Amino acid sequence: MSNTKAGYVAILGRPNSGKSTLLNALLDYKLSIVTPKAQTTRKRVAGIYSTEDTQVVFLDTPGIIKPDDEIHKSMMTYVQNSVEEADVLVILIDASKYDIGKGFDKMITAYTSSFKGPKILLLNKIDKFEDKKKLLPLMSFMQKENAFDEIIPISALKNDNLKLLLDIISKYLPENPFYYDPEQISTESQRFFVSEFIREQVFFRFKEEIPYSVEVNILEFKERENGKWYISAEIIVERDSQKKIIIGKNGEKIKELGTYSRKEIENHLGLEIFLELFVKVREDWRNNTTLLKSYGY
Repeated sequence: MSNTKAGYVAILGRPNSGKSTLLNALLDYKLSIVTPKAQTTRKRVAGIYSTEDTQVVFLDTPGIIKPDDEIHKSMMTYVQNSVEEADVLVILIDASKYDIGKGFDKMITAYTSSFKGPKILLLNKIDKFEDKKKLLPLMSFMQKENAFDEIIPISALKNDNLKLLLDIISKYLPENPFYYDPEQISTESQRFFVSEFIREQVFFRFKEEIPYSVEVNILEFKERENGKWYISAEIIVERDSQKKIIIGKNGEKIKELGTYSRKEIENHLGLEIFLELFVKVREDWRNNTTLLKSYGY
């Protein structure tokens, strides 16, 4: 294709700033899992937005944190690699909770300060402001920072100003042929999305440390021309006590988890599946680099 623009746009921010909600809204498709809990996103998710003359490859990244174990280090590597690959940075902050008295977030700055390309700051969750004038001090503070090429108030949840954001991103993209088929919406495999939808349901259905102690590993993924596709997955936990919680009395909890996961997976694939779940204990897997590598980190 000639006279086209294409580029990579990394979406960065703290946990729960709305990065995955933004990606899903921009694509008008559920690509990244979203839950109310922090650190839901563990890996980078690439989403592709294409028009007749523009292609944006969005990179949804884990929320920026100070790593305290091996899995967190891997998560922050995704952030760093995305910054290095990006043509444009989109940085989200939760405008409804931001404390300008503490200055700009130094942890975000640590990942963005060396980036030489355009930086777009999004003041997200403006739907929480009944009086939009209350945004003005934050807007003024961010403008004085003089670190951003654009500052845009948005609501990823309510789709406020997202068309404006896409127009501004397009302005900064380099002239390139498309990287991917315009019909393609992601570079990730179906196995990846299946594991994510199962993990999402763990976040919704279990409390406290359980979601953060769980990884999902796809064992089998059999596509069938006739009949339901067969998918089996193992839910990795760190302790026997966690295994018992996920299985539940008489297997009730894991049956419920399987039912809701299957619905999400069928919505994504557009066909019926047979889903089988197992629970396996892998002590301290979050600090085991060999296991983390086998799980795709």
